[in-house]
Amino acid sequence: MSDNLQHPIFPIIKELAEKTSTECYVIGGYVRDRIMQRRFNNDVDIVVIGSGIEFATALGNQLKTKVAVYKSFGTAMLVFEGLNVEFVGARKESYRSNSRKPIVEDGTLEDDQNRRDFTINAMAYSLNKENYGELLDPFDGVGDIELRTIRTPLDPIVTFSDDPLRMLRAIRFATQLNFKIDTDAVRAITDTKERIRIISKERIIDEINKIILSKKPSIGFKYLFDTGLLPLVFPAMQNLYGVEIIDGKGHKDNFYHTLEVLDNVCETTDDLWLRWAAIMHDIAKPATKRFDKKLGWTFHGHEDKGARMVPKLFSELKLPLNEKMKFVQKLVLLHLRPIVLAQDIVTDSAVRRLLFEAGDDIDALMQLCHADVTTKNEYKKKKYRQNFELVKQKLKDVEERDQIRNWQPPISGEDIMEVFGIGPGREVGKIKNAIREAILEGEIPNAKMDAYHFMVNRAEELGLTIRKAWDLNTTVK
Repeated sequence: MSDNLQHPIFPIIKELAEKTSTECYVIGGYVRDRIMQRRFNNDVDIVVIGSGIEFATALGNQLKTKVAVYKSFGTAMLVFEGLNVEFVGARKESYRSNSRKPIVEDGTLEDDQNRRDFTINAMAYSLNKENYGELLDPFDGVGDIELRTIRTPLDPIVTFSDDPLRMLRAIRFATQLNFKIDTDAVRAITDTKERIRIISKERIIDEINKIILSKKPSIGFKYLFDTGLLPLVFPAMQNLYGVEIIDGKGHKDNFYHTLEVLDNVCETTDDLWLRWAAIMHDIAKPATKRFDKKLGWTFHGHEDKGARMVPKLFSELKLPLNEKMKFVQKLVLLHLRPIVLAQDIVTDSAVRRLLFEAGDDIDALMQLCHADVTTKNEYKKKKYRQNFELVKQKLKDVEERDQIRNWQPPISGEDIMEVFGIGPGREVGKIKNAIREAILEGEIPNAKMDAYHFMVNRAEELGLTIRKAWDLNTTVK
């Protein structure tokens, strides 16, 4: 097993442990990932029988490196040759019903392994001279890795009730590792799900984001749904579930459709916010659902209402209310536009308008729309995707010719006021909008000279006269 302890920090810890008569063990994720032959993330947890802070301080002095001490958590951390090494004293924990913060006492290695969340995270390598590199696996974590199972070391009811965040961690690990959760653990999550209410929304969204960043997030969301956690942590997504039938006509289940779109997007991007756009793209369908005897089920305006819902949902979920939110909002608003283009004859004006509104996010929008094609009819799917390729080519051609992406009209409001000697007002807005629409509709080229002549003509219709004419030979470029 010592082959798993190749980094030079481990023999240094062994020597100091022997010198100070201290027991030390590598525990948790590093051990799990070495056994699974996964790439680990450079974070190593060392459990010390005694004071983790004192041992880390002594090691830092020996290595002449800075040690960060967190007294309130009883931990200390140092960085050595690319490894983030955190030290904590072995401990046993007990919990109160109204808090996930444990009452902590000094403990043995066995106590420390007992308090770990899952068997695969309770394994340890010894860093002690007499059994250096030996795997200490009291709960058969290796067996659970072979079975690809998430299981708790002790009674799962106690484990999840003590620290309800572990319910989300179980689902997150199952999603990241593509494991299944042990049947007893699933039952325990279902039985104790209400305890999640004592966990802060910040901690909850951190786990949800890790689920979303997994290769196949639908695994995690199905567990959230099946255990009853989803309506407690993300009710708007829960509301997507279900099919209603009237006069023999039903609509698709928008919850499972959303999961399919999300998984599709994950095949082409690691962008967390594009993945959130996939989650949110149909979020307003429950609110806009109507039945029409001729048309069947409709969701008119769900893209507009969904975009308006995004800021409130981001706020409730404790997601950032910055440009990330605005990106998701934009994609939700525009997600039907390329689909409509793909169904019809693609006009230059429609493409120009889409490029203007999407700007630099046009490529992300096209990724989302491509993922949104989830029909099981292979002919329809093939036709849609062929049409999307035509739209993408048209976008490229129009962009190269007209330079509309991130475009600002060639004549500004200040220009209009200067030429006609007027102040800010409705006339300025009318002329500016008319110029923009004329260019987007292809009535005039995207050039300052053409826009100037158009402006003069439109201003005359509004009863305005030129007060300061431009010298087009020097002004227009």
